[in-house]
Amino acid sequence: MEVVMVETLRADKLTKTYGEKVLFKNLDFIINENDRIGLIGTNGSGKSSLLNAIAETDHDFTGNIITSKAYRIGYLQQQPDLPEDMTVMESVFAGKQKVFKIIRHYEDALNDYSNHPDNQEFERRYLAAEAKMNEDDAWNTESRVKTILTQLKITNMDQKIGTMSGGQQKRVGLAQVLIQSPNLLLLDEPTNHLDFDSIDWLEQYLSSYKGSLIVVTHDRYFLDQVSNHIWELSFGGLYEYPGNYQTYVAKKAELVDEQLATSHKEQQLYKQELKWMKTGAKARSTKQNARIERFNQLEDKVKEGTPLDGELDIAMGQQRLGKKVIEINHVSLEIANKPILRDFSMLIQNGQRIGISGENGAGKSSLLNAIAGILPIQSGSIEIGETVKMAYYTQQMETIPEDKRVISYLTDIGQNIVDADGNKISVTNLLEQFLFPKFMHGTLIRKLSGGEKRRLYLLKLLMEQPNVLLLDEPTNNLDIATLTVLEDYIKHFNGTTITVSHDRYFLNKVADRLLIFEGNTKIERYNGIFTDYLSSKKEKKVRNETKVKLDNKVEARSNSTKKKTKLTYAEKIEFDGIEAKIEKNENEIKQVTEEMQNNGEDYNKLAELQRKLDDLNKESDDLVARWEYLSEFAE
Repeated sequence: MEVVMVETLRADKLTKTYGEKVLFKNLDFIINENDRIGLIGTNGSGKSSLLNAIAETDHDFTGNIITSKAYRIGYLQQQPDLPEDMTVMESVFAGKQKVFKIIRHYEDALNDYSNHPDNQEFERRYLAAEAKMNEDDAWNTESRVKTILTQLKITNMDQKIGTMSGGQQKRVGLAQVLIQSPNLLLLDEPTNHLDFDSIDWLEQYLSSYKGSLIVVTHDRYFLDQVSNHIWELSFGGLYEYPGNYQTYVAKKAELVDEQLATSHKEQQLYKQELKWMKTGAKARSTKQNARIERFNQLEDKVKEGTPLDGELDIAMGQQRLGKKVIEINHVSLEIANKPILRDFSMLIQNGQRIGISGENGAGKSSLLNAIAGILPIQSGSIEIGETVKMAYYTQQMETIPEDKRVISYLTDIGQNIVDADGNKISVTNLLEQFLFPKFMHGTLIRKLSGGEKRRLYLLKLLMEQPNVLLLDEPTNNLDIATLTVLEDYIKHFNGTTITVSHDRYFLNKVADRLLIFEGNTKIERYNGIFTDYLSSKKEKKVRNETKVKLDNKVEARSNSTKKKTKLTYAEKIEFDGIEAKIEKNENEIKQVTEEMQNNGEDYNKLAELQRKLDDLNKESDDLVARWEYLSEFAE
């Protein structure tokens, strides 16, 4: 379905508050045709709220969204609202778009007519609905839906939504908005719950998409591939950077350098003022009082530091980890009679960086749960070293006391922790390094966004100073800034990490040994980074496809060289009728030749007849050649 771009979308003075927090204020922007916008920002900065405002699914904001009445927006939310009693196909076609209404009307008319074939009114409605399907080319829509769902690994089209996992429902919601082909696509974390094949397909799909796009995602490779603008939502403002994510990173680095330079100047000025204050002023003139006041303001600013959104730095100490870490010996594991592991063995050593990826539902998280002792195994053993202190970041976060304040939640672990150099770091400093400014330290946890809660939970785990870290899909819930500091933490981490993820960028940075779960207990081991594995997989696929083509050619050549002795039954029927076809063709050639003679002055007619004569002559040559071949074997 072609997208007709009616006009751009314009936002005027958009403002949204969440409790006492201003998420964004007085935002003005225009979304033009073919804009591919990557929207980034820390968890809790208001990215989803901005999408809600643009889609006008949330009316609790001020300002205006200005478009024409014909402008259509398709919105994939983080948790799509799908009717649980509908099947996959019914849910996809439940949208408000015109083509969906046409298809639903046709299905209803067909059902009525099938049940009452003698009813003339039902017949009339069915024929009208069929004509409308033809007029709007709606027949292809169902085929496109099935293609998209298959690419997103949804194969049971009759499954009820209520029986599907949250990840499966997210993929159905993605299919629903893609098939709508709106003027503007809003996608909130579309790569969550997608394996690497589906992510690769989605990148290619969006590259040829005709409308505009705003995508919120943690997947930096995906962002780099699909975006031509980056919008950063930070401290209530929206900052626009032309180019993809790689270009944004370069521009942001320049900005941070400028901010750090400014901070350095303020530090130097602060030292000069401090020296002056220590010498003591003999008189307190108005001018001197103003200078003292300026010093006090500068002192506060320097002590607080220059706010650099996304600048994180943690280097925590940890307990010593011995040689024996985890030994998995001949383990077999089943869940609900579905085999996950069969006679699986692996020795996990100190300092290893292991990444786990592959098919959804193949058992990646189950392996982590088994290592953590949460999931019992059927046979074999998993031995954990005596010096191991394990922390497990799970997809299902532990219950956090909602009525506790942010700082209290962490001080339960301790008032201070020791960094890698033996220095004490206060909880207050850790919170600031993890993008919780001072004014949020006393905030009740229930007032935090979902992403902020996940960030707080991760900080708590790291404060426990583990030496073995299990991470289950951390990129599904954490913002890019937090992922960046986690990557840096793992880089300098002296222990062992095991990470389940589909995020290519993240896996590249945190893992150099891979377990690829292919389903049915099949697990491929690969030494190297994730993108190298994907490249080798593509090369292997190309080689296999080439081999199949060559084998088919050899087989065809072999078959063609076999000595033919007589006609097949079908060839006998063809041979019996071929002379009649030749005769009919000759008569048509004769007729066209006569028409050309009678229309010698009508050049348009002559051109048309000449094309027809050329086609008939080619058909005559083919028929004669075929007759000659068949006659060799005719009895």
